Amino acid sequence: MPVREPTTALLAHELRETLGQLVRRLRAEPGPSSGRMVVLGRLDREGPASISDLAAGERMRPQSMAQTVHDLESDGLVSRRPDPADGRRAFIELTTSGHELLQTTPAQRETCLTKALEDELDANERPASCLRYRPNAGAPNRPPRAPASWL
Repeated sequence: MPVREPTTALLAHELRETLGQLVRRLRAEPGPSSGRMVVLGRLDREGPASISDLAAGERMRPQSMAQTVHDLESDGLVSRRPDPADGRRAFIELTTSGHELLQTTPAQRETCLTKALEDELDANERPASCLRYRPNAGAPNRPPRAPASWL
């Protein structure tokens, strides 16, 4: 019986399941939650912001963002400063500790991901998998070409 090529729907299903397992594995690693990292990353990229602006940017309720900011502030990762134009409002900004956490956490998660890939894929599978799941590489509807060093 001839071997059939997997359908795009089957590949999408397998990719979704694999990514789900990977996300759960990364979430189990020690360190800040992805929600907290998103807030820290936004403050790093865009600078100080109000709780309302952070909530709108993340499509969260301001009350939920206020709790996240409170937790980050308690951990010394962000600080508040009053808005000079509106005394009722405050700007949230990263502290030195917040910047440091943004530098170290992705590296720790990449180490975990590297170990997971090494555990699950052999040396021949890794380059093919890397090519297979690069969403914006190559022209539309055409898989990217492997670098010459992989051939």
